[in-house]
Amino acid sequence: MADTTTPTYMAFQHDGHLLHLETKVLSVQAAAQLGEENQKVFKQDFSDQDYVVITKDTVFHPQGGGQPTDEGTMASTTRLDTKFQVTSVRMDASNNGQVLHLGRFVGPEASRFETNETVTQDVDGEKRLLYSRLHTAGHVLGAAVRHLLEHQVDNFDELKASHFPDSAACEFQGLIDGKHKAAIQERLNEYVSRGVPVEVDFWSEDDFRREGLERLIPDRSLLPPGEDRFRVVKIVGLETYPCGGTHVDDSSQCGEVAVKKIARSKGNSRVSYTLKQ
Repeated sequence: MADTTTPTYMAFQHDGHLLHLETKVLSVQAAAQLGEENQKVFKQDFSDQDYVVITKDTVFHPQGGGQPTDEGTMASTTRLDTKFQVTSVRMDASNNGQVLHLGRFVGPEASRFETNETVTQDVDGEKRLLYSRLHTAGHVLGAAVRHLLEHQVDNFDELKASHFPDSAACEFQGLIDGKHKAAIQERLNEYVSRGVPVEVDFWSEDDFRREGLERLIPDRSLLPPGEDRFRVVKIVGLETYPCGGTHVDDSSQCGEVAVKKIARSKGNSRVSYTLKQ
């Protein structure tokens, strides 16, 4: 029977360099047997070869917060022919704090994991680094735009962001004129080249208030079960963001970041960006 009560410990949120982890299997389920809500979060059709594995801990970042899913493998520590290719990862839609790893068992016999079996998890490090660079670059871009235009653009605020390789962008409330593109690029270049440290912390609502950042207090429904502090990412000396994603250690590790264009619609603006690979 599947364990539906134990939240997954998201190890990557405490150690962003972690790409390998040993943990235990809580459950294995055919993807087609998932509840309707969880089938929807993957947005794809399943074959009879697709399974979802839930583990006690995970090093895989589930897609969300604008960051793509991690990919990689899981393997049994005792049965060398038992391996699972992880192709997509999501949070359980029931908000029980569990992480769903979608993929297929591979190998000569393609045997499945057993409950409580010990497995190793390995994340695709090249993709993780790219997504971390993109995510940090998005926060640095957000800081650059805020510091330049917060008092020049009516009703300015930061809204949301996408850190996908082909659609990276930050969205803002208020209309940002295209004439600001060069200034945004210049400020962005400055912050990237400065090598601003990136730090992770865990804050209570009182911590946000103490720092004068009440506007950033997330909805408490976003807290993992049993937790009372929100994860925040600090671009030191620039901005702090509530964020569950992965990041590089300092802004210089983003590499060259280019502002593509500024689009405006319905009172909001979208500043898109790319990384030099």
